[in-house]
Amino acid sequence: MSVPEDLQYTKSHEWVRTEGDTATIGITDHAQDELGDVVFVELPGEGDTFDAGESFGTVESVKAVSDLYAPVGGEVVEVNSALEDAPEKINEDPYGEGWLVKLRTSDTADLLSPGEYEEVVAEES
Repeated sequence: MSVPEDLQYTKSHEWVRTEGDTATIGITDHAQDELGDVVFVELPGEGDTFDAGESFGTVESVKAVSDLYAPVGGEVVEVNSALEDAPEKINEDPYGEGWLVKLRTSDTADLLSPGEYEEVVAEES
């Protein structure tokens, strides 16, 4: 399992890349692997606001539908609209083209370092 060192993580398997006051959010490689083939993603609209820990959408795979949780609070400033037609990008490139939303952050949650996230995954296995 590859856990990029330049990101932060949540116990619910979301990742965050923070640049200034903007946080790009996606699900981890471990999460997409557990889900299997992603067939649909429901994401919020631009301008929607969320608190850290609040559900902001769902990801549907051939196995299950899973809630997505905001690792940080803020306002949605961009949604990855490419996922509407190509949700499989989440499986193919979870840390790149498979990103979900960008938030202008208003608060932060308890985020995990890459090492701490690896420990969470190891405990689940």
